[in-house]
Amino acid sequence: MEKSAVYLDTKERLLAVGEELIRVRGFTALGLSEILSSAKVPKGSFYHYFQSKEGFGVALLERYFSDYDRRLATLFADVGMSGVDARIRIMGYFDIWRSISAESNGCIPICLAVKLAAEVADLSEPMRCALESGMGRITFHLTGVIRQAQAEGSVSLTVDASEFAEILYSMWLGASLLSKVKHSLLPFDLVYKQTASMLQL
Repeated sequence: MEKSAVYLDTKERLLAVGEELIRVRGFTALGLSEILSSAKVPKGSFYHYFQSKEGFGVALLERYFSDYDRRLATLFADVGMSGVDARIRIMGYFDIWRSISAESNGCIPICLAVKLAAEVADLSEPMRCALESGMGRITFHLTGVIRQAQAEGSVSLTVDASEFAEILYSMWLGASLLSKVKHSLLPFDLVYKQTASMLQL
């Protein structure tokens, strides 16, 4: 294996292991030594890729949102050609969000953005910016599919698509946090009903 391939493999292993640990432990409570031990990577290799733990956190979020962006692009692509109207695609996205949360019983957020939003936004400006940028991409995709729904006539043209996207994402982000606090899926059930009502389903 070429040296560059080894480096890429090591970096990816650090990020993958770090994400799994952070989803459970959180960012601030997780020590660098635990990440290195779990990934079986020496400390020197870590600093080859990341200047600091904060830099690692930024890279982790950029990796997470890059993958999320690709999945949303696929989910919402060619809505008109798929035979499934845009409203159904939107609800399909939130179906996935709710079902993943149900698998964890609302206790451990699968979404890294949900896990870190409340924890690091006031502690790290670079990580806050990475969260803002990534979340902005999510609402960008939602805005696009809402506009498709408007073109189909299934969502009123009087609704501002970008504002509607922000409202929907804010509702679901809040439900994710409440679900974690309450150890209950009720917040998801309520926000799901509200979303369906807003989309006139």
